[in-house]
Amino acid sequence: MTIQLYCFGESGNAYKAALAIELSGLDWAPVKVDFFGGEARTAEYRSTVNSMGEVPVMVDGDVRLTQSGVIQDYVSEKTGKFNGQDGTERREILRWVLWDNHKFSSVAGPTRFLMHFLPEDKRPQEVIGFNQGRLKAAYGILNDHLAQRDWIVGDSITNADISCCGYLYYPESFGFDRADWPHIDTWLTRISETPGWKHPYDLMPGSPADRA
Repeated sequence: MTIQLYCFGESGNAYKAALAIELSGLDWAPVKVDFFGGEARTAEYRSTVNSMGEVPVMVDGDVRLTQSGVIQDYVSEKTGKFNGQDGTERREILRWVLWDNHKFSSVAGPTRFLMHFLPEDKRPQEVIGFNQGRLKAAYGILNDHLAQRDWIVGDSITNADISCCGYLYYPESFGFDRADWPHIDTWLTRISETPGWKHPYDLMPGSPADRA
């Protein structure tokens, strides 16, 4: 049975789930959510798809899961991929997924939204500046960690990499320049050279161009 993933191209969190499924080799199909048209906030979406009013949502037969990290874990359970070689690596992967969700993507996503998906006169510059300061600290942590290693955990791509890269391929800048962070830059190139990798706007339906 084909896995369905409710998603839209602009969502870095949906990208984490979509990329994990794609790289795993599982059969799947995207279901576009018109997020900018308000679909995820409708009563119908909340009652039939996700009561939290969010993406991504994965449906695999009778299994329905939300939150990118949970979906990544399910993909690993189903395929044996991306979750490390032993308990020590699995816990380290989880540590980085939680760090990303709390310190990285949770700041990058809203900052990018405020800078690019709001009318220019409604963009809160003080909030954007504060968030960019937090992100700079996070870039430093990740860049230093990658200085002597190819992957965040272990010797191959894992959910830690898939989670932490979620917002870093998008063309809409939110204060991140790959040239400023050489170890992150090399790591992002390595991920994009993984067989099956796709850019978020190629992997999921929807992009700013669709709304032009």
